[in-house]
Amino acid sequence: MIPHEALPLEVFQALLTESVANNMKMKACCLAHSTIELFVNRLDSVESVLPYEYTAFDLCSEKTLKRPSENLGQVLFGERIEPSPYKFEFKKPATCQKVCTRTYNTNDPSDKVKLDFLKKGMLLNYQHHWIVDNMPVTWCYDVEDGQKFCNPGFPIGCFVTEAGRPKDACVVNSNFNEKDAFYIFNHVDITIHYHIVEHEQLGARLVAAKIEPKSYEHPNEDSPVCSGGPKFLKSKHTGVFEIPYTYSVNFVEDKNIRWASRWDYILESMPHTNIQWFSIMNSLVIVLFLSGMVAMIMLRTLHKDIARYNQMDSVEDAQEEFGWKLVHGDVFRPPRKGMLLSVFLGSGTQIFIMTFVTLFFACLGFLSPANRGALMTCAVVLWVLLGTPAGYVAARLYKSFGGEKWKTNVLLTAFLCPGVVFADFFVMNLILWGEGSSAAMPFGTLVAILALWFCISVPLTFLGAYFGFKKTGIEHPVRTNQIPRQVPEQSFYTKPLPGIVMGGILPFGCIFIQLFFILNSIWSHQMYYMFGFLFLVFIILVITCSEATILLCYFHLCAEDYHWQWRSFLTSGFTAVYFLVYAIHYFFSKLQITGLASTILYFGYTMIMALIFFLFTGSIGFFSCFWFVTKIYSVVKVD
Repeated sequence: MIPHEALPLEVFQALLTESVANNMKMKACCLAHSTIELFVNRLDSVESVLPYEYTAFDLCSEKTLKRPSENLGQVLFGERIEPSPYKFEFKKPATCQKVCTRTYNTNDPSDKVKLDFLKKGMLLNYQHHWIVDNMPVTWCYDVEDGQKFCNPGFPIGCFVTEAGRPKDACVVNSNFNEKDAFYIFNHVDITIHYHIVEHEQLGARLVAAKIEPKSYEHPNEDSPVCSGGPKFLKSKHTGVFEIPYTYSVNFVEDKNIRWASRWDYILESMPHTNIQWFSIMNSLVIVLFLSGMVAMIMLRTLHKDIARYNQMDSVEDAQEEFGWKLVHGDVFRPPRKGMLLSVFLGSGTQIFIMTFVTLFFACLGFLSPANRGALMTCAVVLWVLLGTPAGYVAARLYKSFGGEKWKTNVLLTAFLCPGVVFADFFVMNLILWGEGSSAAMPFGTLVAILALWFCISVPLTFLGAYFGFKKTGIEHPVRTNQIPRQVPEQSFYTKPLPGIVMGGILPFGCIFIQLFFILNSIWSHQMYYMFGFLFLVFIILVITCSEATILLCYFHLCAEDYHWQWRSFLTSGFTAVYFLVYAIHYFFSKLQITGLASTILYFGYTMIMALIFFLFTGSIGFFSCFWFVTKIYSVVKVD
């Protein structure tokens, strides 16, 4: 068990049992003397954004069996799960079993292309991802301080440079010393850990699957012997080159690991989780403290203001009004570009509800790493079904802004923000198609997403807009003057830009450490499982965005600047700019991505995330400020 992640992991373990009947229809390896099937997934690399299908590297494949079906989330993430030729009987160890032999002749153009692609995969450290009984097959090895790290993937091979410097996995073996050579991991030692289930008819349950990649020359391919020197390919090799693939399998009974907690050993070794835990907790405590301070200042100051204004109204020789009460006749004046603001707020509401519900289900364990693709599938389906709130909010606000072009408002709500995201995504997909990546969405799936958008989301948006326009406009507590009041000259810190820039700092401060884990899970292919903690950070982010925006809104109203609508949206929305800056910093400082296509894909997908985050945080800021302004002007007496 992981002591410091007790709550999310206990929920995760309790519900993990339900994931056996997963969408891949993998048969659980529970029955004694049954065949254990090993599935292979797409190969990926931390040095490239482009994942590739297993068959792209001309590895041993199984073409007779049907591929398991994938859900929408798996397709979007580029997962391509297929059966493999690695099959073995339960509790029947096997040694140095031949799988297949691949032969390449560099004089044959097609063979040369395949071999060059395999060398490229080793150079960029592409990793296998194998699956047994819905569990990732892990490669466990020692790291510093005597700790063991279990990687849910293992490399195709590795490269030793012309200078004799081993790269990536080549450092694990001192025999990998041939200069300017590629070493192929053409043999795997698989160890299946199981425990016997007592008082049940199932026999045994698989609790772990571990692998150790090795390289052997195999001089006699028909009867391979897994010993001797490693298999390597010189960088400038010409002629015929053969790669025999073999495997050994062993079974170990483990009575200490329960089936429900069989993922623990992988999650325990995830890098940085132990180190960063204190930092994350510390960050949350600071944010909560600052939020409390902001709330206390606002309540005390406002209480005095309201008491003073109401007292002045009761005195016959009332002095001239000052502060935020002075702009009561203009504070609800419709903003410029009210159409665009209402559309942004409608989309932001849709994203907010989608995020809340997705994280809530993730907290309950339904969207754990065991349910592959479930997180993205849930988010997409929710977004499609939440078109009604988007249309309703956009229409209601646009009507309260005095807008009359309701058809334009409905169409923009349904197509503007989703259209920008889809256009970016489509361009990224074209690049993936061009590179032959498995992450390229098939044409059929693209049509299915368009059908979900046009046939479900758009009609629901129209329905929401119909109810929004049908209702009467939002009633404000004070009347708006016919002639707008002139805004006095503002000091530097009450001008729009400094306030907007400052407003995003506090919300970003509460998420940037958690952001590191999320970016790691996306770009460094690490598992993300701390959904309970992420949900807490989500709540803190909402509170912080609200309070920071309300505080700055109050200062601007006191300075007699009543243009709060766009400013409140942009103040908390500016958090997305800090997110973008952090993503750029992460790209240059943490990632080793090379190649123009991978770089374009990284920033293309990052722009989608930044836009979604901008709409999400901006909407929180606007609605919190709208509530605050309505509240304070409804409790003071206005002549």
